Amino acid sequence: MSAKINDMYYAYSAIDDIKEKGEYGGVVTTIMKYLLEEGIVDGVVGVTQGHDIYDGVPTLITDPADVIKTAGSIHCGTLNIAKFVSKYLDGARYMKLAVACKPCDAMTIRELMKKGKIIEDNVIMIGVNCGGTMSPVPTMNMIRDVYDLDPKDVVKEEIAKGKLIMETAEGEKAFKIDELEEQGMGRRENCQRCNLKIPSNADLALGNWGVIGPLAGKATFVEVFSEAGAEVLGKVIDAGLIATEEPNPKGVKIRENVNNFMLKESQAKKDKDYAGTTGDIIDVFYQYEDEFSKCMKCYGCREACPLCFCEDCCLEAEGPEWVPGGYTPAAPFFHLTRMVHMVDACTNCGQCSEVCPCEIPVSKVFATVNNKVKELFGYYSGVDNGDTPLPFTEYDNYKPGSKLHF
Repeated sequence: MSAKINDMYYAYSAIDDIKEKGEYGGVVTTIMKYLLEEGIVDGVVGVTQGHDIYDGVPTLITDPADVIKTAGSIHCGTLNIAKFVSKYLDGARYMKLAVACKPCDAMTIRELMKKGKIIEDNVIMIGVNCGGTMSPVPTMNMIRDVYDLDPKDVVKEEIAKGKLIMETAEGEKAFKIDELEEQGMGRRENCQRCNLKIPSNADLALGNWGVIGPLAGKATFVEVFSEAGAEVLGKVIDAGLIATEEPNPKGVKIRENVNNFMLKESQAKKDKDYAGTTGDIIDVFYQYEDEFSKCMKCYGCREACPLCFCEDCCLEAEGPEWVPGGYTPAAPFFHLTRMVHMVDACTNCGQCSEVCPCEIPVSKVFATVNNKVKELFGYYSGVDNGDTPLPFTEYDNYKPGSKLHF
């Protein structure tokens, strides 16, 4: 079967144990297993369960029999898998990888590819739709206090029709997600701002949005976004490992509507977060001076950021003491330098805010400044497909195979 870019399918695994354990038909797991078995990749990168379902652990799998360990969803999987690939797997320099990734993972992987930190030709990105992730401990508290459930009993969570649904063996409980988030619960604040829900920057995008009729809950909606993705999907179908059928046109529209609704909500959050930020980039930064006065200089934001990849940080180099030791909070120069170093590439993944022990909304600050950069320059100096300027509004949807020159 010949798959093509922009093709859409309903699909489900023909392998019974994967179909049973996998999320919505187990297509991601089936594709990953095939790629390993056929030697197309040397390893599969996914997330496995650690201590419990709220503990996602980035994992490299090289044995096809172990791929099933990544099947299903890991609640509160707030990791950015790009860091794992670039730092711990040498940016795929010495092995070919298939990586299961959320939209922010894919955005960050693309950034690191542009900077030569991940080798594009050695990576196949299997993207999964994402409406947002939730921090583990606050989420468990929310489940206990608001949903009146034991977090250990929750087997699945989902955002549908504007509600955050928690499912247990005994049924479902749901609350309006906007009301939860107004009270500081629900999705991480950076996820609420995210403007990419279907990972069109991956090779394939998979999710349950738009699967209706008899296959609802049993199949995955698959869309092809690159030649590599088309080739992989065609081979898996030809091998008889997944079954496909044309998506219901009504389902295609529903998927589009779900995506558009989430993007509208994201824009509203961005408008709220960026309101009142005036002046140039430095002015905006100093409007958050009170927040940064809480900084205890643990460098957690730097260590967690997938785009802070210098082996030797210039702020700790011998010579001028840009950030003197022994003093807290950190001198503003630390955060300013980090901002200048990578804010044009910030993907709003939220890793910095996630680890900050002082609860400084670092991601919000950097996203606000990044938005100012977009306003100031209007578009990147790169070109898409060789000759078309790439506006910032399209940058987050940068497609595989596009060419960017800086």
